[in-house]
Amino acid sequence: MIYFDNNATTQIDARVFEAMLPFLKNMYGNPSSVHRLGRIAKSAIEVAREQVAALIDASPSQIIFTSGGTEANNLALHNSNGLLAISAIEHPCIAEPAKCKNAQIIPVNADGLIEPEAISKLIKKRPDFVSIMLANNETGVIQPITEIAAQLNEHGIIFHTDAVQAVGKIPVSFSQLGVQMLSLSSHKIYGSKGCGALVVDKSMAINPLLLGGGQEQNLRSGTENVAAIVGFGKAAELAKSELETRHTKMLELRTLLESELEKLPRVTIFAKNAPRLPNTTLFGIDKIEGEWVLLTLDKKGICVSSGSACASEGQEPSPVLLAMGISAEQAKTAIRVSSSHHNTTADVLQFIEVIKSFGV
Repeated sequence: MIYFDNNATTQIDARVFEAMLPFLKNMYGNPSSVHRLGRIAKSAIEVAREQVAALIDASPSQIIFTSGGTEANNLALHNSNGLLAISAIEHPCIAEPAKCKNAQIIPVNADGLIEPEAISKLIKKRPDFVSIMLANNETGVIQPITEIAAQLNEHGIIFHTDAVQAVGKIPVSFSQLGVQMLSLSSHKIYGSKGCGALVVDKSMAINPLLLGGGQEQNLRSGTENVAAIVGFGKAAELAKSELETRHTKMLELRTLLESELEKLPRVTIFAKNAPRLPNTTLFGIDKIEGEWVLLTLDKKGICVSSGSACASEGQEPSPVLLAMGISAEQAKTAIRVSSSHHNTTADVLQFIEVIKSFGV
């Protein structure tokens, strides 16, 4: 099998699994308990907090562990009390809760990028909270978050970024981005599902989304998923130490893939000229629906996506591509290839041969 759907989820790293295993078997204490097993669990969580913080250049006290990126994003938006604004290309776990708050939508250009003029126009509407993803899960387009933060910070506007897809693929520094909140997810960096984090600037006083026993500095109640948090910490440690080699490998594969795709006359690579993640290519084959391509590839043992995995059950064209001005007909052709450092040149070449067999 060739797995090219790493923006949906990644294979758990064997080293991460080994780190988690004791906390799934013998070290099963509740971190809130004062006995030995409880203290061991609590200590393991704090080590993981330090590891995650080190990955994104933050202080451990700024890390709030959650059940994943969706909860982290919802917790962030829960703290918007006035006019909320989000980009037109956000993941559903931002876009859906934003609907409940009648959010202002920030447009993107044909490359999927937010331009400075769009932020200047937004500021005139006096939002109190803005959320813009660092890197898009479908196109891989990387937004100029630092520049946008500089514009927003001048006006005291709270700025959150969903960095779920970016972390582990490109360098991410919470302190340098200039945002007040940032969301993470473990299973996008070879950790387990069911764990994420919201990173919060020390100047922020936030209100919890979940109330109860007061875990996570009274900001996220509920008994901690110790094994998953330990795994997240280990995955973060590995992502930091191996970032350069992973990035180089994925970029080499993306370059090869796109050079071969560009030889095919009916193929369009979306957002080709924008800064993008090293592992992500979104393309379409003229007059062939992406869903058909996905299912045909699946029969041949190749896993890809036709867009966001979290919204793949619907048959509607990608809102991300529509926001970029791409027609609904062309948007329905979209196929996303998202590699990992585990993939090989042979994987890419085999994929290309199958695509060629469609007569493109």
